Amino acid sequence: MTPAARLRGLKPDWVNNPKVWRTEVLAGLVVALALIPEAISFSIIAGVDPAVGLFASFTMAVVISIVGGRRAMISAATGAIALVIAPLNHEHGLGYLIAAVILAGVFQVILGAVGVAKLMRFIPRSVMVGFVNALAILIFMAQVPEMRDVPWPVYPLIIGGLALMVFFPKVTKVIPAPLVSIVILTVITVAAGIAVPTVGDKGDLPSSLPVPGLPDVPFTLDTLTTIAPYAFAMALVGLMESLMTAKLVDDITDTHSNKTRESIGQGIANIVTGFFGGMGGCAMIGQTMINVKVSGARTRVSTFLAGSFLMVLCIAFGPVVSDIPMAALVAVMIMVSFATFDWHSIAPKTLKRMPAGEIAVMVITVAAVVATHNLAVGVVVGSLTAMVIFAKRVAHLAQVTAVVDPDKTTVVYRVTGELFFASSNDLVGQFNYAGDPKRVVIDLSAAHIWDASSVAALDAIETKYAQRGKTVEITGLNDPSADLHGKLTGELAGSH
Repeated sequence: MTPAARLRGLKPDWVNNPKVWRTEVLAGLVVALALIPEAISFSIIAGVDPAVGLFASFTMAVVISIVGGRRAMISAATGAIALVIAPLNHEHGLGYLIAAVILAGVFQVILGAVGVAKLMRFIPRSVMVGFVNALAILIFMAQVPEMRDVPWPVYPLIIGGLALMVFFPKVTKVIPAPLVSIVILTVITVAAGIAVPTVGDKGDLPSSLPVPGLPDVPFTLDTLTTIAPYAFAMALVGLMESLMTAKLVDDITDTHSNKTRESIGQGIANIVTGFFGGMGGCAMIGQTMINVKVSGARTRVSTFLAGSFLMVLCIAFGPVVSDIPMAALVAVMIMVSFATFDWHSIAPKTLKRMPAGEIAVMVITVAAVVATHNLAVGVVVGSLTAMVIFAKRVAHLAQVTAVVDPDKTTVVYRVTGELFFASSNDLVGQFNYAGDPKRVVIDLSAAHIWDASSVAALDAIETKYAQRGKTVEITGLNDPSADLHGKLTGELAGSH
């Protein structure tokens, strides 16, 4: 095989497909346009210059497109990260914020390397559905301020933008409908001289590329102890949001992603972003939905171009971009919100069939996210609620049935189910200590011992019978249960 043929074999199938390239390039352009006002808004939340948020979105997108584990996912400056690091910037200044971003990246690389991504398997489906629905609500809520106290032409422009995005795909899907909507609404407002809020009203766009450098802080232990709590919080929030988004994109595209690589990639992207003076970031669910669900992108090209176009638009076409009416971008985000919400999850037919516990978990997840404006809080609260409901449900699965021998010298108790801290609490009360004969057999062949609480409960049962001069024999333990029981029995006095 010639070197050229070998190189062709290494290329993905889509490399020579013009249709894929067109989709990816146009998707990247739409995402870049939608990123600009959001990056500026998040800069304002963090209390930094708009350029700091825009530089972060540029470096995050470009770096993650190379080192990330989920193709077509967009990473940039986000509101969740801005909220975490805003207090540090207000108290200590931009230098400390930049240092915290770099340290957060280091934490993410370490967490990724030790396998934090594997924890994703413990997030229940009901939490995932709640996460998606809460996200859709947050995206919509973020647009509400842009529709308050504004000139009346804003409203027909938003309605027109939504109409274009609904009906234009019926004409052709060659050009993404959001891009068409943004261009047409911009032309109308500029040509007719309609005075409405524009992207330029959000802040000045940068006129040059970011330059790498070290954060302006003293390199001391005191600095480290100041930034470490913020950096660790940022690392956790960023990873959780990024991994949840990756899982969502996996489901939408029916493809698999490397969550460990994504975790480490997020860290590398934040380290690079910090050295270029950006405010850090993580996966952006709204922009990812524009890229994947609305525009149909599927490769790393769209992510790379979203970051690249962002800088080109700011530096080379700043005056043009500044004239884009916010109404056009609000319409795009409302459409994204509508497309993101899992409408099937709240259909009456679905709710009738769904267990009450799962509906409760979904509602609690949504409520926690909407109340705190923090997706990570919602995931943690929802997962803890699901665990409590699961523990309560499983606690009642341990059943005890008794059979007394005809000669009335022995009673056999058959225990069925899973024995752990929740179910073993009820176990002790299911034996007739006073009325049973001298010999008691507890058959655990249909049960499994999971923890020390269960061993302590069995010890308590033996003690209660022994106080009445009766002997207890435990039989039928499977190997893991026998091993745990053998190690702990008699060693847990006072723990039951």
